Amino acid sequence: MMDIGGNPWGWSQWENPFAGIHQLSWFDLAIIVPYFVLIGLLGLYGIHRYVTLWRYLRCRNRPAPPPPPLERLPRVTIQLPLYNERFVVERLLEAVTKIRYPRELLQIQVLDDSTDDTRQVCEQLVRYYQSQGVPIEYHHREHRYGYKAGALAEGLKTATGELIAIFDADFVPGPDFLERTVPYFADPQVGLVQTRWGYLNRDYNLLTEVQAMLLDGHFILEHTARQGYGLYFNFNGTAGVLRRAMIEDAGGWEHDTLTEDSDLSYRAQLKGWKFIYLPEVVTPSELPVAIHAFQVQQARWAKGLTQVALKLLPRILRAPIPLKCKIEAFFHLTPNISYPMMIIVSALMVPVMIVRFYIGWLQMLTFDVPFIIITMLSLFFYYVLPQHAQNPASWKRALLRMPALLALGISLTLINAKAVIEALLGIQSPFARTAKYAIAGSHKRALKPVRYRRRSGWWPAIEIAAGSYFAVMINWAIGSHNYMAVPILALFTWGYWWAGFGTLIDEFRAKLAWERSAALQLEPAES
Repeated sequence: MMDIGGNPWGWSQWENPFAGIHQLSWFDLAIIVPYFVLIGLLGLYGIHRYVTLWRYLRCRNRPAPPPPPLERLPRVTIQLPLYNERFVVERLLEAVTKIRYPRELLQIQVLDDSTDDTRQVCEQLVRYYQSQGVPIEYHHREHRYGYKAGALAEGLKTATGELIAIFDADFVPGPDFLERTVPYFADPQVGLVQTRWGYLNRDYNLLTEVQAMLLDGHFILEHTARQGYGLYFNFNGTAGVLRRAMIEDAGGWEHDTLTEDSDLSYRAQLKGWKFIYLPEVVTPSELPVAIHAFQVQQARWAKGLTQVALKLLPRILRAPIPLKCKIEAFFHLTPNISYPMMIIVSALMVPVMIVRFYIGWLQMLTFDVPFIIITMLSLFFYYVLPQHAQNPASWKRALLRMPALLALGISLTLINAKAVIEALLGIQSPFARTAKYAIAGSHKRALKPVRYRRRSGWWPAIEIAAGSYFAVMINWAIGSHNYMAVPILALFTWGYWWAGFGTLIDEFRAKLAWERSAALQLEPAES
């Protein structure tokens, strides 16, 4: 029976912590053992973060060596894969056509799979730039076979460049992009030069600011550490230059995963090609400003990376490459498995809080505290340190944003777990693009039409229910004196409610704006 004081088993909270261990039943063990096994597995990824931090600190001041002199400038093809990008295509083409490079050695391919008026806008822009002498071409497919990978492969058939630069629609490369990247291909073994992403709308809202911190952890910390220690790292699908010979040698673009960039990256590096990362070359991009759009993007990446793990990890582990490369590839390709594990851990929290009365403070000391230190504390270093590296005065602001970053990561648990399970089961899904609206800075102006917004369906209700579950668990934790669990449970509550209520608010505001615009017989817009 549960007593009024909140101790469900009636045990004194202050008795000998060892006293109840012998009374644990097989049912109790069936709850506790999986819980702590999963916590231990999650802790391994926390330990790996510390290893990555150590590597970064040792090699952060080791820039890529200067390239050898080029004997001649190679021909370059710039590929711009598009799909219904009405609001950013003009900005993209304006930036790309300003890139400095001899025009006789440059080819720009607009690879447009659009099904809306983006097609007409692109054709008009291409004709204009052609009249200005820009070597730009327009290619349209009536189908989306292979999605982005299919478009890139189709463009490669008529590409004239030895090097292929790729930009997604929401990127704005600088005029000196090729001047700073092409020289590294003087080394015939270099197959890729990847630049760092920047963010045009980093300060638009809390969501974009936290997204930028998450991505900085990848680009500033992970890429730097992997390159510095001779480990494999991935092409990020955009803002990079690839050697055409490398693409062909690795087997070309394949579309059996949702992250064709990571797939090609590992196949190419297994062939012996060298990758170069240039953190000092920053290519600005636009971040999603709506939380559901962010979730859909992250779910695509989670599913795609898991698909690449299933496809290539056996080959990587059998390959005659250093053990450190195999270990890093495992941790790089499998971190999203933590999302299904987190769901199980979450489901077991209440029963474990009940059973933990048997073992009192000892269980808290020997399991919860190390888990918090290994897993949670590593995240603080992982995402605050890159902010300090960019601006030593910004670490305090980054530290204040860490609870929001953790909550945002938690908000991905359900949708990413679904994506990972689908990948493990071999369930295919279309390439879900992330709509962008040419938003820059922090000006909260009206967004563009809602036609590019993805419907969230039942996800907000599921997320709100999950957040409510953890809100109830907070009450359990307080009543059972498990005070150290309260901050973690509060983060789960915040994360799920942020996702669920945030999506509903976005959609409600979009609906009102649509109705208001329709009443005025204007193009429907969201606010």
